[in-house]
Amino acid sequence: MRVLMLTSVWPTPEHPEYAPFIPRQVNGLRELGVDVDVFHVNGHKSPIGYSRAWVSVQRRLVHGSYDLIHAQWAQAALPALPLRRPLVVTFRGSDVEGFRASSCLEAVSAWTLPRIARGVARLANEAILVARRLARRLPPREYHVIPSGLDLDLFRPCPQEEAQTRLGLAPGFRYVLFAASPRNPIKRYSLAQTAVERLHPRYRAKLVVASGVEPVQMPLYMNACDALLVTSLHEGSPNVVKEALACNLPVVSTDVGDVRERIKHVDGCVVCENDDPQHLGAALEAVLARSQRIAGRSAVSDLDESRLTRKVIAVYERALGGGSIRKFHAA
Repeated sequence: MRVLMLTSVWPTPEHPEYAPFIPRQVNGLRELGVDVDVFHVNGHKSPIGYSRAWVSVQRRLVHGSYDLIHAQWAQAALPALPLRRPLVVTFRGSDVEGFRASSCLEAVSAWTLPRIARGVARLANEAILVARRLARRLPPREYHVIPSGLDLDLFRPCPQEEAQTRLGLAPGFRYVLFAASPRNPIKRYSLAQTAVERLHPRYRAKLVVASGVEPVQMPLYMNACDALLVTSLHEGSPNVVKEALACNLPVVSTDVGDVRERIKHVDGCVVCENDDPQHLGAALEAVLARSQRIAGRSAVSDLDESRLTRKVIAVYERALGGGSIRKFHAA
């Protein structure tokens, strides 16, 4: 089976931390015998950028012997239209729900993306969601719920003192991890700052920002810190939460994506009912007062990359077999 994978995000030399779950899925597919070519659809949120991508993708489809196309994020499917091969699309959150814009150009993109997602959902032979709740914003049809997988050999617990020493973090403080770029408005860094500032001084809490960190280094941050704080406006299925669980790091999060479902059976984690900084601060205090790691690893044992990759291949096989579109039924 030969697959052309179109993705809107791909790691670059300048940003090796971008979407590590995509290369991980590609590697998993290749290990199981799927021949995958990757094309980075870097449209720069502009019609010109997507027009250039369309020309390049159409050339590949004309000259390459691909069996199907797999688009990561709905907008990545645009250069494949009109369809020359069966199309599988993975909807990952921002494409379905949009994003907070900081300019007029971004406002147009934020308005357009969810509409593109709904159109692509109608065209795709098969559709994958990283979280079941995304289906509420898409047309009725059958959706396969396959979250991004984890490298459970990489994300695993190690002694906190060792991790802090390797990162140069001073002992005697309680470290709260913010694992996102402060410049991304969706992640709401200022909300995280305010929540940590509301903690009682006795905790000696410090916010640790892990932005631009290479994936192989992220487990060190998770093992060095005392809690992960997620203040996002919206998410699909945030991998950072699942990675934290794999490292037995307590999680405090806004109610986004599939976080509630992921942590509902894990003692020592909290999903806040609203995004008031006082509530987030109180949840953090409860976690820090508990002062122990969680038993989170068992909650993500089903996210082993090889297991989920086999599910993706099964979706490919359905697309090649001409599976029909049926209404989504929440289980």
